[in-house]
Amino acid sequence: MKKWVDLPPVWLLFFLILAWGLARLLPQWNVAFGGQGWLAAGLAAAGVALFALAVREMFRARTTVMPRERPSALVSTGVFRLSRNPIYLADTLLLLAWVIWLGNPAGLLLVPLFMRLIARRFIEGEEAALRAEFGEAFEAWARRTRRWI
Repeated sequence: MKKWVDLPPVWLLFFLILAWGLARLLPQWNVAFGGQGWLAAGLAAAGVALFALAVREMFRARTTVMPRERPSALVSTGVFRLSRNPIYLADTLLLLAWVIWLGNPAGLLLVPLFMRLIARRFIEGEEAALRAEFGEAFEAWARRTRRWI
């Protein structure tokens, strides 16, 4: 039997489902406000664009986009000048967009939980691997570039 795949998109899907469940379980908390759809769409578009730009930079550098695989290059160009983890930031924007679209404030609690989980399960290990592989080049990049934004 194949084991469950521990990848960030799986965790994102799990949190998207949790947000939907909260909106269904707590309908009395659901709110609507002017521009809600536009705000959600804008955040989702920003997340998709950020994801695409980050993946493009990684492909240009010919390094892996898969967590826990050995990096062959330190990518610090493009969107990686703004964030050390633009793909995870993109995932977070997608989750936030979904929560806003659903209109249930309880779902907002999931966003920092998702960020914490991603940091613990993926980012900390990836940064340790980059530090081991690229040493001072990673340290210099980490000093001038924030983890999220």
